[in-house]
Amino acid sequence: MAEVENWSPETVKAALDAGEIVLIDVRTPPEYMMEHIDGAFLMPMAFFRAHALPTQDGKRIVLHCGSGARSGKVAAAALDAGVTPLAHMEGGFGAWKQAGLPYTGTEMATGAPVAVNRG
Repeated sequence: MAEVENWSPETVKAALDAGEIVLIDVRTPPEYMMEHIDGAFLMPMAFFRAHALPTQDGKRIVLHCGSGARSGKVAAAALDAGVTPLAHMEGGFGAWKQAGLPYTGTEMATGAPVAVNRG
C-alpha cells in the first residue's frame, strides 16, 4: 500500500524553487489571504476533490496546511482515491515560518501584501 511521504519545509522549498512540485495549500481562503507560500495553489480541505488534482507527470504533489493535521487528512483521502505518489509538508505552514523561509503576509495597517523573510 502506498504511503504519504513527509517532507521537511526545507525540502519543499528546494523542490518548489526547482519547479519539481505542485504545492497545494488546504487551509481556508481567509488563512491563505492573510499569509501563504508564494507559488502554492489553494484547494481548501472543505472543498477538496482528489479527482481535481493535477496529474503528476513530472511534478510531485505536496500538500500543506497550518500544522500538518489537515494536510495529513487530505493526503489520506487522496491516497484512498488512488492518487500516488503523494507528499505532505511536516509541521505545515507553522514549520515553514519557524524555519525562516519566505512567504507573503499581510500588512495589518493597510491590508496590503508584504514579503516576509526575504533576507
